[in-house]
Amino acid sequence: MQQKDAFIANLGRIYGIYTGAFLGFVIVLAILEQLGVPNRIIGYLFVFLTIGVYAGIGILSRTTIVSEYYVAGRRVPAFYNGMATAADWMSAASFIGMAGSLYALGYDGLAFVLGWTGGYVLVAVLIAPYLRKFGAYTVPDFLAARYGGNVARLIGVIILFTCSLVYLMGQLTGTGVIASRLLDIPKEAGIFVGLVGILVCSMLGGMRAVTWTQVAQYIVLIIAYLIPVILLSAQMTGVPIPELMYGQILQRITELEQQFGGPGGYLEGVKAHVEPFTNYDPLNFFALILSLMIGTASLPHVIMRFFTTPSVREARKSVGWALLFIFILYFTAPAYAAFAKLEIFENVLGKDISTLEAVKQLPGWVFLYGKIGLVTVCGEAAASADALFRACQAAGVDTLNYANFGIHKDVVVIATPEIAGLPYVIAGLVAAGGLAAALSTADGLLLAMANALSHDIYYKMIDHTASTRRRLTVARVLLIAVALLGAYLAIAAPAGILTFVAWAFSLAASGLFPALVLGVLWKRCNSQGAIAGMIAGFGVALFYIVATRFYGMPKWFGVNNISAALFGMPVAFLVTWVVSKMTPEPSREMQEFVEALRIPRGEVLMEDARKAE
Repeated sequence: MQQKDAFIANLGRIYGIYTGAFLGFVIVLAILEQLGVPNRIIGYLFVFLTIGVYAGIGILSRTTIVSEYYVAGRRVPAFYNGMATAADWMSAASFIGMAGSLYALGYDGLAFVLGWTGGYVLVAVLIAPYLRKFGAYTVPDFLAARYGGNVARLIGVIILFTCSLVYLMGQLTGTGVIASRLLDIPKEAGIFVGLVGILVCSMLGGMRAVTWTQVAQYIVLIIAYLIPVILLSAQMTGVPIPELMYGQILQRITELEQQFGGPGGYLEGVKAHVEPFTNYDPLNFFALILSLMIGTASLPHVIMRFFTTPSVREARKSVGWALLFIFILYFTAPAYAAFAKLEIFENVLGKDISTLEAVKQLPGWVFLYGKIGLVTVCGEAAASADALFRACQAAGVDTLNYANFGIHKDVVVIATPEIAGLPYVIAGLVAAGGLAAALSTADGLLLAMANALSHDIYYKMIDHTASTRRRLTVARVLLIAVALLGAYLAIAAPAGILTFVAWAFSLAASGLFPALVLGVLWKRCNSQGAIAGMIAGFGVALFYIVATRFYGMPKWFGVNNISAALFGMPVAFLVTWVVSKMTPEPSREMQEFVEALRIPRGEVLMEDARKAE
């Protein structure tokens, strides 16, 4: 115990040394690049050394203590839990997908920033303190205790597993994109490279290993995200603060949009970056914000991070720290997208492509990403100068403009350093940051799913007498199984990163949020109402997503399926309320339990958790 306390006491020194060592590592690679070391070698060093560090932390944090495996011993200080939560949260969707979506959607992409950030206010006010006071290991633990039995637990596990698996597919897709670029391998192989790192980080030490790995990953991802856009800002404006120079860049983009839209202004299909509601109408814009906010407060892998703090007070403080650490990236993402778009407008669009020799003068990154289908010109992948020239000749296009150039939004962040002509080591740094973001969230998602299956299904519903060793063995086996399932589905599924993530949020918001919030705030809510509400809300959201995406069902009121929570969540609240009113109220003991749950101070309520602590 003294050894563990010494580790906690020296966290600042340990991670300070780690940060310095990482920056030194980047400087060494920059020197190697200048000495002529091939880019591919630098890419390999970035991937394998960073994954090696994460794996090393995972191995050193291995444990055979149940409370350490499930909730990191509930001894994680608020500052570091905030950092780990930020890493857990800022997935490939945030690191890769957000700036890419802002690039593609302009103003309308701000819905993602507003929804995800605002959700943490709900976490702090409605969820984190109460579930920490309860003392659960998992979200289904709370549902079972509050709603009296394994039916609520089982439904909670099903919803948790479904939304977490969909979210995991998005992270593995991001991992594949990054690894394929750095290692020059197919995206499918890149998914399995990332999977190895994920499993080593989380399998041996559970939440304890994941926590300290995620702190390390946050440091990598935030450095990797900020450095390129700071360099771009200094290079293009003379001021190394991109957030302040963002408006100036937007003005320049507006001028160039009209220039490349043709003499009559914007071409059909070309939308102004700063104009609102060109991609989403107001209903869909605000529906998406609402779905993401509620989903943030419902995702099990986020909620379980607050089970690791020493107290309710620390849980609240860690939400505040998490918001700060998340804000640093989210405040920068719109500027990142704008600088990337300006680089493309100034250095790619407007180029003559009427001859093969002219096509060969295009920047090399166009063909680099075109080979893997992420850059298109004249409707075809820009795999080579010959292919690009033939496609544009067939389309009768002589000048490259906005309408006939396409870059996949999931690759904008990774490609920006190369687009801007920055040294390859910066591109490698960004890819390493994206990998850290994807791995950290995948770790949390895998742990949430495996813990729910091992703790809630196996231990609580199948074998109450299972030994600690057997419980942890089951958890680790299930972790591997879920990881392999997620990798298979990520390879087979057609959607992009942000689509997967938005679906996961809507499913969580519809299935879990009403039961969690009413379980704390409304004593009259009973098991029949909560179970009926979870089934109804989750069922409506899942039906809407599947029917509109895969079976051509018309959209209700024109609402996109990424905002399915707009239908599922009200149904869940209504059904929970109606069924609870029509059935007997909970016992007096349960109502007193709910009252005790609302009091910040006092002992942890759950018996198993008190014993573990």
